[in-house]
Amino acid sequence: MPRPAADSAALGLGVDRTSPVPLYHQLARQLEAAIEQGRLAPGSLLGNELELAARLGLSRPTVRQAIQSLVDKGLMVRRRGVGTQIVHSRIRRPLELSSLYDDLENAGRAPATRVLRNTVEPATPGVASALGVEEGSDVHRVERVRYAHDEPVALLRNHLPPGLLDLRTERLEATGLYRMMRASGITLHSARQSVGARAATEEECGLLAEPAGAPLLTMERTTFDDGGRAVEFGSHVYRASRYTFEFQLLARP
Repeated sequence: MPRPAADSAALGLGVDRTSPVPLYHQLARQLEAAIEQGRLAPGSLLGNELELAARLGLSRPTVRQAIQSLVDKGLMVRRRGVGTQIVHSRIRRPLELSSLYDDLENAGRAPATRVLRNTVEPATPGVASALGVEEGSDVHRVERVRYAHDEPVALLRNHLPPGLLDLRTERLEATGLYRMMRASGITLHSARQSVGARAATEEECGLLAEPAGAPLLTMERTTFDDGGRAVEFGSHVYRASRYTFEFQLLARP
């Protein structure tokens, strides 16, 4: 059942008519921020468009255009006989050397973890090359599902040199891997990373609550400490419907 309609006054919505930014875009940005910050929770109704337009002194087409832009982004959906409903908020993650756990926590997204696998195994050629160890030597393998507000968002697979950390399952479920590294005195310095996309496997669809063949974002990252040692090799997949990477691009002088 849909949750009660949000109180638009409590959301603090407003527009600046002296701004060059179009009014519909101002409203859309404020609504999107309310979704990202959890003030408009998934399942809640936005409320009556006419009332919102009247309260903000906007025309109904302007309000409708703002809402439609969020519908197009997949953040809202119009349901006949129900109204405009919040679907979910997409996680936006800047491309920097940070962990998903820290990013979710900093955004107030209540991160949680389920450990699927926590073993020591022989290094495959790809893992050995990434970590700078001999092929077939022991490495620690950890696989986890990461949740935000009890919804799965990513499947994380990490390989680490043996003996680097106390990788008990209860610790892995309580916090993030990079936070564990920092607490152990490891200084993260840099990483080599690639981002791509592919269709989800049947197993991944089940773990991430996605339909068959759903698109996934992929990321591979090798992280180095301040001594140049490779401390982890990550191979992660993220729900494209819930997650996006953000790039900051600078022009060459």
